[in-house]
Amino acid sequence: MKALYTGAVLLAAASIVLSGCSKNENKANETAANAVANNAAAGAVDLTDAQEKYRAYGIEQCDQFIIETEKFVNAVKAGDIDTAKQLYAPTRMYYERIEPIAESLGDFDPNIDARENDVPDADWRGFHRIEKSLWVDNSAEGMNEFADRLLSDVKALRALMETVEVDSTMLVTGAVELLNEVSSSKVTGEEERYSRTDLYDFVANVEGAKKIYELLKPTLEQKDADLEKQIGDRFAELEGQLEKYKSGDGYVLFTELKETDTKALSQSLDALAEPLSQMGTILGA
Repeated sequence: MKALYTGAVLLAAASIVLSGCSKNENKANETAANAVANNAAAGAVDLTDAQEKYRAYGIEQCDQFIIETEKFVNAVKAGDIDTAKQLYAPTRMYYERIEPIAESLGDFDPNIDARENDVPDADWRGFHRIEKSLWVDNSAEGMNEFADRLLSDVKALRALMETVEVDSTMLVTGAVELLNEVSSSKVTGEEERYSRTDLYDFVANVEGAKKIYELLKPTLEQKDADLEKQIGDRFAELEGQLEKYKSGDGYVLFTELKETDTKALSQSLDALAEPLSQMGTILGA
């Protein structure tokens, strides 16, 4: 979008130059055209380095996602219910951090992360299909095929990560989309309806959004230091809220949260989402 915008400005500038009648008018128009073009160039932001680093981050997360998914799948196929339950939520965090990239690569999100009724029952597979069996039936019986398919889907996602082109729009909107994910399903307790491990997803989405902010921080600081500080402060506030719900290496179940807890989390989330949504405008992405 940035390239299209710059091109449109240059085209408009050229039109101004060509439309003048007198020599003086042409000179004045040429000066105006140059000023417009220079302003456009001055406002342009090169996010190439951040885009490449985010792509590398996505690949790194996906590599670990395969390793942890394989452990989870092995536990499911061995009928080791306790181990499978322990691995379920931490494994999913690798996916939740990079969900915007996965969603851009085809049907990976419904195949890996669809909840019951999100897709036709005949097509339902992935983590939540196995989650229901583990927590509702307390069994892994009949899950071997779903477990194998899950690992296959995760490996296919990793293979396509090599080809993904992260542009500035994906980068900036990705951070906002991750917070939208939290608002729409995690803070409401709708994502993990059987395991009630929603806070793991919540934290991972916030971590993924913060990674994007950290990659854009140096550029954002140059363009709008006040906005950069505001976003940083709001991330710290939300992380402080989430810290209250840590339990060992993980987080408490969503059912342990009171209405006042979810209200406070929602308010911190909204307070962060508003300035974060302004990054795209400031960076021209």
